[in-house]
Amino acid sequence: MYLYYMMGFILLPGLLIAIWAQSKVSYNYNKYSGINSKNGVTAAQLIRQLLDGAGMYDVQVVRISGHLTDHFNKAAKTIALSDGVYNSSSIAALGIACHEFGHALQWNKNYVPLKIRNFLIPVTNLLSATMWPLVIIGLFLNFSANPNTVWGSALILAGVIVFGLAVLVDLATLPVEYNASNRAIKLLKSSNTLDNEELKGAKKVLSAAALTYVAALLVSILNFLRFILVILASNRRD
Repeated sequence: MYLYYMMGFILLPGLLIAIWAQSKVSYNYNKYSGINSKNGVTAAQLIRQLLDGAGMYDVQVVRISGHLTDHFNKAAKTIALSDGVYNSSSIAALGIACHEFGHALQWNKNYVPLKIRNFLIPVTNLLSATMWPLVIIGLFLNFSANPNTVWGSALILAGVIVFGLAVLVDLATLPVEYNASNRAIKLLKSSNTLDNEELKGAKKVLSAAALTYVAALLVSILNFLRFILVILASNRRD
């Protein structure tokens, strides 16, 4: 019986941490997006300067609609900055923009963790699309199949693949995101874009954003464990 109670509550810690992390992102972004840097350079101007300095003339800086939708697109060779970042000279905007430039540098320098993550994502999407029907059918049938049967074994394998790959992708994402943030802080300092006090604010914004990836990894791990508990509970019932 305790397995069923655990299945109900196992995701709670991850969800609470995810909510906490997101609240930190909102708080720090709102705070430091209202404080302009003394330098006065906008995020778009700074990224163009950094790209040219790195010899990445073919990468364009573009504006994209939405809130915190900033990203680097290696296929289109663009660094997309959101409405609140593109023309802003705030501490938050400069930190976020430099984080995306950090991803562009990773791509340009063939950063190994990024290559691993980029390999895992399409593989995960393909296998998840293939395996999810088995998992959904199994859940619909309430795991009535005996796990010793061919169907039961296939169902368990499908679930392990789906949830296990999600953990691997989130795990591979962590070093990529933290490295991009570290690159951003170093660039903001070495380029004299932000002074020491302003850098503290940029670090808070980027650190809060990094926590969301930690939370995502925790939720993936707990989802994987929850699936294992479902299998164990099904075995005991049989």
